[in-house]
Amino acid sequence: MWEYLPPLNEHNLPYPDTIHPIVVHFVIGMVLFAFLCDIIGYFTRNSRLYEVSWWNMFFATISIFIAIIFGQFEAGLAQPYKAVEPILNLHTLIGWSLSGIIAAITAWRYVIRSNNAEKLPMPYLGLGLLLVGIVCFQVYLGDELVWVYGLHTVPVVEAIKEGILQ
Repeated sequence: MWEYLPPLNEHNLPYPDTIHPIVVHFVIGMVLFAFLCDIIGYFTRNSRLYEVSWWNMFFATISIFIAIIFGQFEAGLAQPYKAVEPILNLHTLIGWSLSGIIAAITAWRYVIRSNNAEKLPMPYLGLGLLLVGIVCFQVYLGDELVWVYGLHTVPVVEAIKEGILQ
């Protein structure tokens, strides 16, 4: 059965490069842009920006699950060494948590939109700010996994294969 699977490349992946960062950047952009639209819409009283925000959150909710699927797959193929495991575990935990948080916020946003599309309550904006903070911390952890610990980079993959990193 294993012979039917594609071989792993120099990044230890069955495809040319990591897909998780590509998908997750859509999620990051959509969440941050949704919050920006909410803030601008709130202060300018432009409720059309709330509609833009709603659709960004809707697609961010779908996209984060795709990002998590690829993230889990690629994390498994990364063969994490001991030094990177705590950061990778925290990144994974926060990623799964963010999927639930974003889905819950989007559901709340749907209820707000259904009841009164012209106004946003201040607690929703406060929760949006908290979400932006969590997303920024998650971005920091993801950057650390790539730029400090080198997951899926050729030198680190080679070092793991040679037994240098454990």
